[in-house]
Amino acid sequence: MPDVPSHRTPEQTPSDWPRYLLAFTILPLCWLGMQAVHELGHVLAAVLTGGKVAHVVLHPLTISRTDLAINPSPLITAWAGPLVGTVLPVIAWLVVRRIAPGSAHLARFFAGFCLIANGAYLAAGSLSRIGDSGEILRQGGNVWSQWMFAIATVPLGFRLWHGLGPRFGFSEQPDNVTATTAVSCAVALLVVVTVELLCSA
Repeated sequence: MPDVPSHRTPEQTPSDWPRYLLAFTILPLCWLGMQAVHELGHVLAAVLTGGKVAHVVLHPLTISRTDLAINPSPLITAWAGPLVGTVLPVIAWLVVRRIAPGSAHLARFFAGFCLIANGAYLAAGSLSRIGDSGEILRQGGNVWSQWMFAIATVPLGFRLWHGLGPRFGFSEQPDNVTATTAVSCAVALLVVVTVELLCSA
């Protein structure tokens, strides 16, 4: 079932501010959401393998990370971040697509963002041995598996993005971006930033 577009009649002239507000808020919102889902993967893997989480860093001005006090399965825990960080958003998009098709393009954009970000993260990290990629290599993992992950996820992410321009009001024949959608995205970003700042404090 395709994502349902928000059609407008020829005599309607859409306002510019909702599409610009949506464009300027959805990217940072996706960035923060991607980090949260990624770290959720680390946390779930640690808990399920008998580990203990010491601290999770989620801050709007900092790269996220999960510090573990006990980590009996470091290779699994390291891989769980990018794996959960890509699979869960895709599942969420498929669910939203069925229950709220009018908002499916937002979930689809987020799923694509997570696929691209996690794939590129492992591919780049494998070259400099930093972050999760460095941990995977230190625990006996290899470079080729990370590149295979990137080859699978990054193109899929761009594939999910393909054709979404009109839904965000940017094309020769754009759909109407409603003020409700734009403001909701802005409010969601404000809430996420506030929660992360309060939790960090």
